[in-house]
Amino acid sequence: MFSGLIRYHGSIVALDRLANGGATLRVRSEGVGRERPEPKDSIAIDGVCLTATAIDGDVIAFDVVPETLECSNLGDRTNGDPVNVEYALRVGERLGGHLVYGHVDAAVAVLERAREGQGERMRIEAPRALAPMIALKGFIAVDGVSLTVAAATSHWFEVVLIPETLARTTLGTRKLGSRVNLEVDPLARYARGLILSLSKEQG
Repeated sequence: MFSGLIRYHGSIVALDRLANGGATLRVRSEGVGRERPEPKDSIAIDGVCLTATAIDGDVIAFDVVPETLECSNLGDRTNGDPVNVEYALRVGERLGGHLVYGHVDAAVAVLERAREGQGERMRIEAPRALAPMIALKGFIAVDGVSLTVAAATSHWFEVVLIPETLARTTLGTRKLGSRVNLEVDPLARYARGLILSLSKEQG
């Protein structure tokens, strides 16, 4: 479980594709000394919950299965690319964002960027299957960053990025057309599932 508040930066050391369709990912990450992760710990890389398999100094290795590569933008990564890193929440820690599982729903395109006040407004593609779960003023995680939906239609949604978010996360450098990892609010996902289930029973 994560909060969507990014404290650490990381960079891709290597993404090695495997014959079985998966990959081995190695990330050089800040915070290893402070957080003291161990193999089998959950760590979110650009919002994707991964399990650490080995730790060598400040480099953390992960196995990435084909399903994760298909649903996220991790397969787009090249050596040196920056990533957002969040270590799993500990019981009793302050929750300043929203509950993020790291179960990415889709990798979607950045459509527009525009300066707004001290920050920036970003428009992002909304896949048809996910659009009903993206609500105005609701929570959403983009590349693992907890954000509030500022506008939404059936095809896109917008978030407003404050200077701190632009400076601290990879969202500050995302180009038009690049893909970001999207995770809808877990509460919205469960509510949608319940509504669909009830509709089928009544139908």
